[in-house]
Amino acid sequence: EDPSLERHFKGHRDAVTSVDFSLNKKQLASGSMDSCLMIWSMKPQMRAYRFVGHKDAVLCVQFSPSGHLVASGSRDKTVRLWVPNAQGESTAFKAHTATVRSVHFSSDGQSFVTASDDKTVKVWTVHRQKFLFSLSQHINWVRCARFSPDGRLIVSASDDKTVKLWDKTSRECIHSFCEHGGFVNHVDFHPSGTCIAAAGTDSTVKVWDVRMNRLLQHYQGNSVVNSLSFHPSGNYLVTASNDSTLKILDLLEGRLLYTLHGHQGPATCVAFSRTGELFASGGSDEQVMVWKTNFDAADSGNAPKTQKSCSSMDGSHLTGSEMDCGILHKKTKTQDPGRNHEQQEEGASLMNTLEHIMGQLDVLTQTVSILEQRLTLTEDKLKECLENQQKIIQKKTN
Repeated sequence: EDPSLERHFKGHRDAVTSVDFSLNKKQLASGSMDSCLMIWSMKPQMRAYRFVGHKDAVLCVQFSPSGHLVASGSRDKTVRLWVPNAQGESTAFKAHTATVRSVHFSSDGQSFVTASDDKTVKVWTVHRQKFLFSLSQHINWVRCARFSPDGRLIVSASDDKTVKLWDKTSRECIHSFCEHGGFVNHVDFHPSGTCIAAAGTDSTVKVWDVRMNRLLQHYQGNSVVNSLSFHPSGNYLVTASNDSTLKILDLLEGRLLYTLHGHQGPATCVAFSRTGELFASGGSDEQVMVWKTNFDAADSGNAPKTQKSCSSMDGSHLTGSEMDCGILHKKTKTQDPGRNHEQQEEGASLMNTLEHIMGQLDVLTQTVSILEQRLTLTEDKLKECLENQQKIIQKKTN
């Protein structure tokens, strides 16, 4: 089946800049130029949460791996970590000296990376938001930064027309990809960690192998590409463009699969859910849309058996389609069904327990941070009161 529009959410009062699903697909976060963060419930009839705290446009949002925290970055130069419930408590800190364009958690949920108009990429701990280190070889605004799935690499995209690959341990730039002819708006790692894809104002999407630093695929469109997201299987890529469309690319066959129309005006952001069954998009029309993937819903690990082709499109093509990213091709395994089912149940139970523990730790960490912040404010107020009292006593004695 073709992808289908499932729901659309209205509530933002300006262009939507970023979207992200929680781990369990029960919530969807969105950021907007209206300075607000919205948490939408995927359950019908459930009210959305509007989080107010940023003093300027919210340009990026992301759920932590456990789904118990949401990070947001803003034009007000701060990053906020929110608990996505009705109270919507948050801790805020000044992360950069200019607009924060991107925020992304590591897969273990222990750290996050930010990118800014101050030309730097910075890495922080989630606990107490402690600054770890800065990466500063870009010579223009940095639009996006992402951890690799294993957390050993960081990739960043900039208005200096480069995509840079960094080693997290040595903190050195190990390669610069300079093939884009314009600003690079967005970049992300393939789920295998062996490839990256980047979208640019030159209307292109490029896919590189980061092991050999070579260009694997090049997609030429008609309009500025603002955002992209890999399907968890690694076989597909969805993009959002200024021509108001979302496009789904088949990376195995190196061709355009679908062009989706929904937004009235530029499509600014797009993201697959963690399982790939859904994807969400946001636009300058202030709308958030949720789409059902359909074409890959039955088996997220393999390429679909039947594909509806729409590979011919004016002004667009794919070249260099040998997508040898390690785990992209079909794999078959033979196992004892009964034992396999038991192992899967045990594994699922263990994963659920670990996710619950991680989630509780996230909430505890955030609660400690909130209490510390409140304690600091209380101390500041006490100091101010004491100073005022001293001034009054001095005046009386004089």
